[in-house]
Amino acid sequence: MTKKVLIKTYGCQMNVYDSSRMRDVLAPLGYDETTSVDEADFVILNTCHIREKAADKVYSELGKLRDMKEARATDGREMLIAVAGCVGQAEGGEIIKRNKGVDLVFGPQTYHRLPELMKQRAEQGRAVVETEFQVERKFEGLASAPQAIGSVASFLTIQEGCDKFCTFCVVPYTRGAEFSRPVAQILEEARKLAAKGVREVTLLGQNVNAYRGEGGNGPESLAGLVTRLSQISGIERIRYVTSHPRDMSDDLIAAHASNEKLMPYLHLPIQSGNDRVLKAMNRGHSVSHYMNIIDRIRKARPDIALSGDFIVGFPGETEEEFDDTLKVVADVGYASAYSFKYSPRPGTPAAEKTNQVPEKAKNERLARLQSLILQQTATFNASCVGKTFPVLLEKPGRQQDQLIGRSPYLQSVHLPSDGLKIGDIAPISIKAVGPNSLSGQYSPIT
Repeated sequence: MTKKVLIKTYGCQMNVYDSSRMRDVLAPLGYDETTSVDEADFVILNTCHIREKAADKVYSELGKLRDMKEARATDGREMLIAVAGCVGQAEGGEIIKRNKGVDLVFGPQTYHRLPELMKQRAEQGRAVVETEFQVERKFEGLASAPQAIGSVASFLTIQEGCDKFCTFCVVPYTRGAEFSRPVAQILEEARKLAAKGVREVTLLGQNVNAYRGEGGNGPESLAGLVTRLSQISGIERIRYVTSHPRDMSDDLIAAHASNEKLMPYLHLPIQSGNDRVLKAMNRGHSVSHYMNIIDRIRKARPDIALSGDFIVGFPGETEEEFDDTLKVVADVGYASAYSFKYSPRPGTPAAEKTNQVPEKAKNERLARLQSLILQQTATFNASCVGKTFPVLLEKPGRQQDQLIGRSPYLQSVHLPSDGLKIGDIAPISIKAVGPNSLSGQYSPIT
């Protein structure tokens, strides 16, 4: 009998990738995906621990699911509940203690063992917790799982974990040390994706440009991996995220100039525009180092668009130091960026600091920063009007005979189908800018 699984995904692109692979692992057990909790036989919360009170939100959701599970039990229906991801890794058995309705708790490195854990739960008649760090075994286990691909663009995890230990971040504790998948394993997965119609891959890693996977003749850099991926028939566009300034190597910058399949878009977080704050964050780079990278990447690829991450209100940040962040944003000119108020992550060094910035000041700073970023995004989008971009067509639009695709700069583009189909990479002339997208028209090259 076909069963239904609902996987609710929180957080980063890597969690999106992990959720898709969980579906692959469960498919041979007879589970089809559903988006309705009412018809789900199995509910998995794939959690993120980056935001403040992330665990509290998970427990709130679990309370609702437990009530639903108990109601179903009175009708003789079973419902499994699992907590996966970084909250599962961080909280472990505490989740079971606080919510008796949970059947499985597992971290981001052990979901490949889902069938085994489910069997263990059934045989033992009690909840199972599995939070070991076995990254290599995870990817070996996933290699044999058939992938269900529903898009012409796909994520592909190549690196996990972090050795940087920024003082605000929980990733080293929830994802473990940096680990790079072997080149051959990544190429095999990419070929499978291409065979299923994927034309664009986004390479994922907590520090993706720290990639150093075994390539047969020693470690391969991210630039080398990109070169090999670009040789796979069917893969036409390559992206990568998230990068760290400390790992932005010369060969990777050069690859942006020489590899046509590497998209002209770079997400490179700086977090703060002040050196003292960067040191307190343990970022390991200065503002001048970051700006030097920006200069070099723009010389290598003049049409590149830049994105970044910013944290405002880090403990001890003064108004003058925040102004330095605004100056960096003004000097760089971002096409897009993500900005957040600092929020303490339990167990991180910054959470123990006594000089926390008042919430009112954080809110005010965030509003000023986001206003500047929105202005820059609007300026960049407006500059695209009148230009023609190769757009990868990904899905139908809301209107009849309309398609939606992505520009090389990750912008959503709406256009009349004009005989085009999903999967095409077509020259599209940009005609107008909307609140959250561009609109264009097929402009065949003659």
